Order: sequence, then structure tokens, then C-alpha cells
Amino acid sequence: MKFYQSKLLNNYSKLTHAFTCKESNNLAFHVNDIKKNVIQNHKHLAKELNYDYKTLVHMKQIHSNIVKIIDENDNFDNPPTCDALITNKKKTPLMVMVADCSPLLFFDPKQNVIATAHAGRAGAFENIIQNVILSFIHDFHSDIKDIIVSIGPAICQNCYEINNEIYQEVKERKLDFAVSKKGKKIYLDIRKILLKQLHVMGIKEKNIEISEICNCCHADTFYSYRKNNNTGRFAGIIML
Repeated sequence: MKFYQSKLLNNYSKLTHAFTCKESNNLAFHVNDIKKNVIQNHKHLAKELNYDYKTLVHMKQIHSNIVKIIDENDNFDNPPTCDALITNKKKTPLMVMVADCSPLLFFDPKQNVIATAHAGRAGAFENIIQNVILSFIHDFHSDIKDIIVSIGPAICQNCYEINNEIYQEVKERKLDFAVSKKGKKIYLDIRKILLKQLHVMGIKEKNIEISEICNCCHADTFYSYRKNNNTGRFAGIIML
């Protein structure tokens, strides 16, 4: 089974992580797939990455900036409603599912804390990164300088055309540094917004990794909602 890995996170043997692709098949339950098939896909993935699929915590993602600290009620059959997960529990894999949005994996090797986040346009606009970093600091006593962030494959600026209504919102939020125009068309670079937010929060440049792979340009390898509205989801996954 093919996975994409973070060079930064690969430096830590106590950590399991991966960005999946179409080879892992669809991992989401809300995209008109047959439930038993999705569960089987999860079982295959769990076997490949050596964890019990029942311990996996995924999310009911709602394009918010809500961060959930994992507790005993969170598991495969009871996913919390949020767009980021954080924990220091071992053998508790966290998963974010995407099909154009950015999958983010976070790790603090000093405090042994992991997190994952879902950042599409809404997550970027509402600065979900800030909330995740603040949870590291306030809830798990992390030091900013120790936090590592890897952003997986996501839609690139050249594929992400926006309308004028969204452009007006971009300007109101003072995010127009991430906009480019080609003729009458307007394009948004979500990666650029996320990178700036990481810098503003004080994450060191050497601790940031952003994949240059566009899932929309490579829709033969990854799922892309822009390419096909009726599509599955690939994932970012991380576990202590």
C-alpha cells in the first residue's frame, strides 16, 4: 500500500504517520460509499500501519476551528464533531480526511503530544492553526520551539479558483496576500495563508513542512472534490 511520508516526522521512530492516497481507497462514511466497504478499508489501513482500527479517532468535520482533546468517549464508532484532534495518549491514532483541503499533522517530541487538523478555506479563514497551537501550549505545556508541523497534499493555487464574493471576504480578512489574478479569474493559495499563520504563532521555519503535491493536479493518485464532486477521501494519520 502506497503512503506519502513527512521527512520531518520520519525522524522520530516512536511516531507512526502517513498521508494516504487512492490506493488506500475511500476512508470516509459520508460520501455515499457502502459502510462495510469503508470499514474494510480502515481495517486494511490499520493492518498496514500496525494499529487496532477500533482505537482510531476520526472526526465529523464541519469546516470549523474547533479543537477536541481526546477523551475516553472518543473512538472509531464515536467520532467527535470538530476539525482538529489533539492527544498525548499512546496507541491512539488520529485521522483527518480530505479531498482538496489541507491535512495537517502536528508533533511535539518533548511533551509527546500529537494533533491533526482539517484546514480548507473555512479552517484557514478561522485560523484553526492558532487554536491547535494554543491547545499544545495551554493544555499540554508545549514550548512553541518544539512543535513540528507537516501539511500534506492539498489543492494548489492554480486549481483553486474563487468567485468575487469569496474574494471580498478574503480582502475583509486581510488575506489578499494569498490571491492571484489571471485575466478575470481569481485564485486563492490556502497554503500561503497557513504558512503565515504558523509564522505568526512562532513555529520555527525548520519545523514546518508543506507538501508541494496538488491532489487536484494528481487526481489519478488522490481524491479531489474539485475534479469530481462524488468522490472519496484520503487521509492524514498520526499516532504515538
